[in-house]
Amino acid sequence: MRMIMLVQFPIEPFNTYVKNGTIGAKIKQILGAIKPEHAWFSERDGKRGAILVVNLENASDVARLAEPFFLAFNAEVEYRVAMTPEDLGGAGLEDAGKTWA
Repeated sequence: MRMIMLVQFPIEPFNTYVKNGTIGAKIKQILGAIKPEHAWFSERDGKRGAILVVNLENASDVARLAEPFFLAFNAEVEYRVAMTPEDLGGAGLEDAGKTWA
């Protein structure tokens, strides 16, 4: 199942990694391990953050994908279900509308 993974980094240890020049290698290592379909880095609630699109094949993938961020950064991680237009088209909304309207 395709999910949007929202990561929020606390100030530390991120600042330390930036100052000692290891942040790029650490981020690259994590992205190489979890292999997101897409990755963007941006501000989230006034802090550093990332928005990743990942694919979960089973529930245990939640931990496998989040743990690198928890352990390396003490980050907060949230997941949101993500649908393509094709996924939404197959959701049966027309039938739901007839049943529940």
